[in-house]
Amino acid sequence: MLPFIGYHVCDYLKHWLEIGKRTDPDKLPRIYYVNWFRKDQGGRWLWPGFGENSRVLKWIVQRSLGEAEAVKTPIGNMPAPGALDVEGLDVSAADMAELLRVDRDEWLAEVASIREHYARYDIERIPALVKQLDALEARLRQMEA
Repeated sequence: MLPFIGYHVCDYLKHWLEIGKRTDPDKLPRIYYVNWFRKDQGGRWLWPGFGENSRVLKWIVQRSLGEAEAVKTPIGNMPAPGALDVEGLDVSAADMAELLRVDRDEWLAEVASIREHYARYDIERIPALVKQLDALEARLRQMEA
């Protein structure tokens, strides 16, 4: 997103955090992170591709309306088993389990990468972001390895 930020990244992020404090939390947008570009050990894509991402969006909308189930994980809520509409897809239960699995070590490496990225921008000026990253790392460290 850096190319779209017209001024110092810390000021930009602080602005949006301040905006969030000025409104009713129920009116704020929900944020979802997905990574469907995962492969199995043989290099095969686990998710059938972009054309099926509307199924994920369907779950997100249903979740936002309180109509879809989720499982709490250290990285946030993930679709509960059976919550994603996979009717007509060639996605096995094992592939779905792998897609929805939270790999502790991969995520701890991601936390380290985020810290490196933050160091470039003096993100320490935004304690809320650092606090959230610290909390994520703590949740991940509590997981079984």
